Amino acid sequence: MDWLRSRRLARTSTAAVLAAALAVLAARSASAEALLLVEVDSGKVLHAENATYPWYPASVTKLMTAYVTLSAVKEGRITLDTLIRVSNNAVAQQPTKMGFRAGTQVTIDNALKMMMVKSANDMAVALAEGVGGSIENFAGEMNRAAQRLGMAQSSFVNPNGLPDENQFTSARDLAILARALIREFPEYDLYWHIPAIKLGKRVMRNYNTLIDRYPGADGMKTGFICSAGFNLVASATRGNKRLIAVVLGAPSSSVRAVQAAQLLEKGFSPNPLSWLLPSLGTVDALTAIAASPPDLHEAMCGKHRHRPAAETEEEPTDTPSDPDAASAYAAMNQSLRAQKVVLGPLIPSMPPIEVFVGASKPRPRPVVARSSASGAGTAARKPADTKSAATKPAGPKKPSTVAAPSSPKPQPRPGS
Repeated sequence: MDWLRSRRLARTSTAAVLAAALAVLAARSASAEALLLVEVDSGKVLHAENATYPWYPASVTKLMTAYVTLSAVKEGRITLDTLIRVSNNAVAQQPTKMGFRAGTQVTIDNALKMMMVKSANDMAVALAEGVGGSIENFAGEMNRAAQRLGMAQSSFVNPNGLPDENQFTSARDLAILARALIREFPEYDLYWHIPAIKLGKRVMRNYNTLIDRYPGADGMKTGFICSAGFNLVASATRGNKRLIAVVLGAPSSSVRAVQAAQLLEKGFSPNPLSWLLPSLGTVDALTAIAASPPDLHEAMCGKHRHRPAAETEEEPTDTPSDPDAASAYAAMNQSLRAQKVVLGPLIPSMPPIEVFVGASKPRPRPVVARSSASGAGTAARKPADTKSAATKPAGPKKPSTVAAPSSPKPQPRPGS
């Protein structure tokens, strides 16, 4: 009997340990990743995991920086041709950045392109100071915009997403922001799906690797800091259906891309049993969770990693020989690598868009030849268009709006 009692106690103890271990793993999983998929037109939620957990946004913050900047353009406070100055404060920002010297001037248009494609932290600060007068004033505009949009879980203190415990958001709020950008600023859609930019001979590709690799991908922004993990807000369109996928806390840049592609593929693929599934409602109706953002610093940048990521490194080299192969992150990485069939080879949809420093060059006016009464040929120019030449982001079909200026460009600083 004593033997039987001991055996029962051992089984109970083992079960308790297993239950505790599963609870720990579940808690870790809940705090290590957030996923969300929504329809742009209706706001309908198609998939949600931890979508209302607070999260550090990292560089996806720049979606709000773009929103506030484009709102200022729409209100007539600035134009896309307005020149802004790179301050000492902008120069002092951590990478990723363009590395221009203090005093360099760029247009709002070019600063937006550099910020959205290169994820340039110095350009985000230049925009904030150029539009709001200071980072503090601009952060106030960001928070007022967030409140107006219903982003109840968001707080902003800087325009680029560099680490700050007072800057946080959620997958829910980021989907709301992405919908607002798409719906309120359709004429500026190019800014969040430019595949690459070119400054002189330097070509910089978009960190959003879905662009030109996933069918229909058309935006929006990536982000990474150690505390947040690898974040991505991605959009894609097929036919009349446009979707937004949000991935927060992925263990690498490749995993976040694959996870976003898999979410989008799920949304585009017909499901004959969808009527059996419970409705998840709309994104704005998701219930917020009162909690502190998870801190993934040790998991992302700890010494146990074979290649610890830099604090703001957007695109580190993934390594299959990570000695932390037993970790949940490594297992997920290996699993997703085997499912990359949804991401095709890179097929550029357009040439890199040229960016430059200094003022925009005016468009050449068309010349019409006519003959005078004396028979001598004269040239008459059509009246100049009264509209600004940069009411929309300059695309590759209009090289005159992105031609390099005659003055020499400032050289990027080492380490940028």
